[in-house]
Amino acid sequence: MVSSQYRICNRCVMDTSDPEILFDNDGNCNHCDAVFNDKKDILYHGEASDKKLEAIVQKIKRNSQGKEYDCLVGISGGTDSSYLAHKIVKLGLRPLAVHLDNGWNSEEAVKNIKYLCQKINIDYETHVLDWEGFKDIQLSVLKSSIVEVEIPTDIAIGGTLFRIAAKNNIKYIISGGNTATEGILPEKWFYDPKDHKLLTSIHKQFGKIEMKNFPDLSYWREIYYKLFKGIRMVYLLNYLPYNKKDCIEELEREIGWKNYGGKHHENVFTKFCHSYLQPVKFNLDYRRATLSSQICNNEVTRDEAIQILKEKPYDEETIESQKEYVSKKLEITKEELEEIISSEPKSYQDYPNNEKRLNFLYGVYRKYFSSIFGVHG
Repeated sequence: MVSSQYRICNRCVMDTSDPEILFDNDGNCNHCDAVFNDKKDILYHGEASDKKLEAIVQKIKRNSQGKEYDCLVGISGGTDSSYLAHKIVKLGLRPLAVHLDNGWNSEEAVKNIKYLCQKINIDYETHVLDWEGFKDIQLSVLKSSIVEVEIPTDIAIGGTLFRIAAKNNIKYIISGGNTATEGILPEKWFYDPKDHKLLTSIHKQFGKIEMKNFPDLSYWREIYYKLFKGIRMVYLLNYLPYNKKDCIEELEREIGWKNYGGKHHENVFTKFCHSYLQPVKFNLDYRRATLSSQICNNEVTRDEAIQILKEKPYDEETIESQKEYVSKKLEITKEELEEIISSEPKSYQDYPNNEKRLNFLYGVYRKYFSSIFGVHG
């Protein structure tokens, strides 16, 4: 593999906006190579995947006998989590659905969650974050100028799911993560969200309110939940034929679910970050990774993806009103938000972090426990 100046992959649409991208002599990049080589065993493979899925489902049922719920599933109102909950019930599992409300839900997402849970007849809980505290944490991360602006929400989701699972003696958390739509995500685009030291150091520098009542998920907490409470993450979508377009049509037809647009656009803040802040400030367009994953999954062609990328990721007619909304909700002026957007980008490495320790701990975990837990993480 050889690196280069600006290039775009001949097979997918990943390019040198990832500074660590590599190309082989055929012009194919390391990201799609990884999907076809390293990750090929966790893509859907017909009957073989069907058998693995059935074995996993039976194991979950067997280990959950006598309990109120077989598993826990996080729901956001988006495609992946909605389809996952829908399929879990069809597989005969009894899930408890959990939604984290971080204060930025779109109206469509709230309706989707309500209709979904009523239609498939499952219990669900909504955990509402303390808005004043969470707002301060979010604003701190924005001011830090790191690209990982969604770290507070990612940590809160994980922390909430594990805590509720432990409280209800649920041993399996079914995740909507999947290789079909998320198989490609450059490491330089997103640093591990479970770095408690990074978040607290940023908040200490930029925050104004004491960080309390926040559902944190440090690596020690994760180890506790996984090793001592026996809670496992299971990625069932990797064992299903997962085509985004087909899934949306099925949800609309059978559930009354409504499509909200782009990936993760069920959340107003996430939509703003993915479609505007990150492309404009960091030259990072998440559509490249999503479309490249879909190319590898034969959902879109490379030519179709290139045409999509020619369009701006945000709506020029509504972006100013989005800025107004975001700044008002964060209780800063629009001018202050513009200053944050135009300030010099920084790296998580500019702040105290636990990268070396995390790499070591997760390396040990994968080496010694992955063979024991199998598909469970």
